[in-house]
Amino acid sequence: MIAEKYQVEKIKTIGDAYMAAGGIPVPSEDSLKNVVLAGLEMQEFMLNRAKENEKKAIPFFEMRLGIHAGPIVAGIVGVKKFQYDVWGDTVNTASRIESNGMVGKVNISETLYQLIKDEPCFRFEYRGNISAKGKGEIAMYFVERADKS
Repeated sequence: MIAEKYQVEKIKTIGDAYMAAGGIPVPSEDSLKNVVLAGLEMQEFMLNRAKENEKKAIPFFEMRLGIHAGPIVAGIVGVKKFQYDVWGDTVNTASRIESNGMVGKVNISETLYQLIKDEPCFRFEYRGNISAKGKGEIAMYFVERADKS
């Protein structure tokens, strides 16, 4: 429901990872903002569920979330069983940002930060450079809603 609300396209699940993309198949002026809002709402849902489950002494999941912006190649793969997928350096970078993220936070790349830094609904915290496998040093930021108390 959150992905639909923000027009984010679920690509696939890979083990315990959920890959999604904004601005596809139809680009939108708000796609970057919407992807971040979706990420924030997903993280909020997970944190609230964890609190509820902890009170009941039942297991819960925690989530890291990483977002990057850039060009991708998208298309259908397969001959007998078709699957929509995305490829490219942007996908790889987003994966590195997620794997270097912090549980409970929405972690974004410098690239995405530069594109949305003037959005009044967001507040950012610079994390510094993170050494990412196959990428070298990547500047990263935490993002949250500006109206969060």
